Amino acid sequence: MSAARGPIDAQSVTARVYADLRDRILAGELAPEARIHQESISAELGVSRTPVREALGRLASDGLVELLPNRGARVADVSPADMEASYTARLAIEPTAARLAAEARDREAIASMRAAIADHRRSDGDARAAFAGNRAFHLALLRGSGNQFLQRFGESLWVSRLGMTIYQQQQESSELIALDADEHEEILEAVEAGDGDLAEERCRAHIARARELLFEALRRPASSTDHPPAA
Repeated sequence: MSAARGPIDAQSVTARVYADLRDRILAGELAPEARIHQESISAELGVSRTPVREALGRLASDGLVELLPNRGARVADVSPADMEASYTARLAIEPTAARLAAEARDREAIASMRAAIADHRRSDGDARAAFAGNRAFHLALLRGSGNQFLQRFGESLWVSRLGMTIYQQQQESSELIALDADEHEEILEAVEAGDGDLAEERCRAHIARARELLFEALRRPASSTDHPPAA
């Protein structure tokens, strides 16, 4: 029994380092293009360099970190092309997930979607909370599909903070929060009713609208104080 604990503990350390660094990046504590020094992270967290190196490899796979040959690592920036591509991918993945979720009608996923909508509505004035509510709804929808591959692909688009890049720069208006939450409600209603066609249609329209708002935001000058797209 004791022989099996070593690898498990090692993996646990790597997972903790990974989670810590990912949370810092998603929260904006580590800014885009900020250097990440293995030695500093090792000393700060009290671990060896090996789990830090492995955690950075996982973060690179998520698109959160860039590994620099012989120069360590840095937080990855998110380009307009990245954000554009993510919405195109979401249009291919999430409407299908919505259809499957309506067919499955998983109670736990439905409860999670409802809780996420409530959190989103309460997020007025807090960009990070608004993003968290959006993200929680869509991840719950993906879980509700019951398809692990769709869930994994969809989660990879959210974990790489493509939407958070804009949310961190600008605040979402009360009107957009309400509209976004209303559209989530409509998707949820179709899922609860078991109407796969309607759930798919509403999800596709919701993401397409958000995509157009993203394009509008990207065309504005960097100093614009207008509001970001829904997600």
